[in-house]
Amino acid sequence: MTPKTKQKKLQSSKKVDPYILGTVLVLLVAGLIAVSSASAVLSFERFGNNNYYFFRQLLFAGLGLIAMFIFSKIDYHFWRKWATPIMLGAVVLLIVVLVPKIGVRSGTVARSWFFLGSFGFQPSELAKLAIIFYLAAWFERKKDAENNFWFGVLPPLFVAGGALALVVLEPDLGTTIILGAIIMILLFAAGTKLRYLGGLVAAAGAALWFLIVAAPYRAQRIVTFFDPTLDPRGSGYQINQALLAIGSGGFWGYGFGASRQKHNYLPQPIGDSIFAVMAEELGFSRVIFVVLIFALLIFSSLRLAKKAPDKFGQLVTIGITGWIGVQALINIGAIIGLVPLTGVPLPFISYGGSALLAICGAVGVLLNISKQRL
Repeated sequence: MTPKTKQKKLQSSKKVDPYILGTVLVLLVAGLIAVSSASAVLSFERFGNNNYYFFRQLLFAGLGLIAMFIFSKIDYHFWRKWATPIMLGAVVLLIVVLVPKIGVRSGTVARSWFFLGSFGFQPSELAKLAIIFYLAAWFERKKDAENNFWFGVLPPLFVAGGALALVVLEPDLGTTIILGAIIMILLFAAGTKLRYLGGLVAAAGAALWFLIVAAPYRAQRIVTFFDPTLDPRGSGYQINQALLAIGSGGFWGYGFGASRQKHNYLPQPIGDSIFAVMAEELGFSRVIFVVLIFALLIFSSLRLAKKAPDKFGQLVTIGITGWIGVQALINIGAIIGLVPLTGVPLPFISYGGSALLAICGAVGVLLNISKQRL
């Protein structure tokens, strides 16, 4: 056995990071409990069964755990080898989902789903992980790429930006913002010069502003964000009902299952508004623990990034951590009125299959990296 093989065997024999695994399991359980309560009214009205959405989420969580286990067993260097084909596959799916008779609309606007029977899949969830693999592999393979904008930064940015542009066309602004944040985080972590990053941030800000003013419903969300009372029955309805739920819950909450807003008052009680239902039922004294668990997961993942054995592992860890952190921050921030509503789910908590499977698979990659940490 060569020294290199022996070292790799010793590294891979380490146990997975208990903090990452533990916090994710706690969040999954918290999500199941939250969905079981938040979905009861909606389930009964649509299917005559209080637990319809809960049992589906239980199935999704089980499949997510299987995905996490499988990905934790795959050497993360495998994703470096296949990063480009995975990226191209994600782009193809993002193109296909835009075809009218193939892609299915989410709500009244975004065409972002494939459906097989009653089960849906969002290619944009795969795109998040594909972009992380692709950029991490690029910046490890291309030495000093971060110091050359035209030949080091622009080529991978063109590919990742192409995927982001396809999500814009769906249109899904919430996922667009998350993808953009992931790209910027990875560029920063790779060591891209600040003047390059500054220019990219300015360009992204201008593009975001154009997307907002080009669509009246988005512009109205911004107006509502600054003054939710302007249109309480229209664009301000969701945020007003969410704030009412959080305020009503107070410090101790109404108690599990006792939410009033889930009775057809709060839109998306099992989706992007689920944190409001949790706050109403559990109160600040207990829902704050969910926030702290997210914080512990982010801290543990960033600590892992410092111990990753190579640049690819470091960038993948930072990218996945940024994905989870930014998405949780946007969801919770929107529900408590700190940022405009964008309709993104709360990781591990909100109801949904493809989002849960994708993020559990990503956590599996983190767990494999943790087994090879220095």
